[in-house]
Amino acid sequence: MSLVERIGYRSWKHFRNTYAIIIALGVLSALFRLFKFREFGVSLHINLFLISSLGVIFIWETLRIIDLALNRYFPYERNLIGRIALQIFLGSVFGLFVRVLIYYFAEPYFPFPLDDLFLAVTWALYIILPSAINLIFFTGYFIARWKEGILKAERLEKEKALVQFDNLKNQLNPHFLFNALTSLNSLIHEDAPLASRFLQHLSKVYRYVLQHKDENVVSMQTELDFIKNYIFLAETRFGVALSITVQLDNSCLDRMVIPVTTQVLLENAFKHNVMESGRPLHIQIFSEPDYLVIQNNLQRRRNVESSNKQGLENLKSLYQYLSAKPVLIEETQSQFAVKIPWL
Repeated sequence: MSLVERIGYRSWKHFRNTYAIIIALGVLSALFRLFKFREFGVSLHINLFLISSLGVIFIWETLRIIDLALNRYFPYERNLIGRIALQIFLGSVFGLFVRVLIYYFAEPYFPFPLDDLFLAVTWALYIILPSAINLIFFTGYFIARWKEGILKAERLEKEKALVQFDNLKNQLNPHFLFNALTSLNSLIHEDAPLASRFLQHLSKVYRYVLQHKDENVVSMQTELDFIKNYIFLAETRFGVALSITVQLDNSCLDRMVIPVTTQVLLENAFKHNVMESGRPLHIQIFSEPDYLVIQNNLQRRRNVESSNKQGLENLKSLYQYLSAKPVLIEETQSQFAVKIPWL
């Protein structure tokens, strides 16, 4: 539904709500008149209620049609102040026109005299009432634009996160590839069978990225098959300086995650922590009822090379659009954990 249609109150729901308010106010006015002017019969008050309610509905609908016409031929975007001034002017002219009709064709037939003060107030009322109704239309327009702006900003942020994460999936960290090829070169001379296995796992890693590059989510079983290949490459490269254990309940294997989520988090742990044979990095991948958890012992590097600090942030941004639960980061003096909500 377009913005003009939303503001125009085309749906029955808007008509129903508007008329319900008008009729409710008419009933209150009728009760007040009945209490204040008991000398006049109930039938007169009922007639006044019907006439006044129909009159207000007629004014409302006419002003709504003017509002729709101006939305089409003189929209707010062309000249905001001019549009508002023109709509208020047209509404006031229409209100005075209605008041003139009442003056000539209705007041002479009233069954009771009207004092001068009351008549003066009604002239002002027929200028104020259209302005108040137009104020409702103006408010509806600006609220709709405000909501539209929020939705557009959220959509742009989501698209930005998707683009950034797609780039991350497609690149799979050039430094990782460089290091993997360096390790492969060494293994070819030292252990040819292991080098062959290493190359097979490397090809499976990139095959996974190619196969799922257009998918926003995959099952944890699919991600697990991928990450086992990645873990083999990492443990072969770092040797005893790295230990990764995976303990996932079978019940969570059908849950969904964003592709390469675990790779991003493992790479983040490699990048920010010291890994030495005397100080190995221990990483645990396990499941909780609502989260996938990647946890490691904390032994931070003093200087982190080639870190743009975007991998984890992009992951957090993307998950916030796909899950009501946030990505949790928990850090103590000895442990660092990232908890990813199941999708």
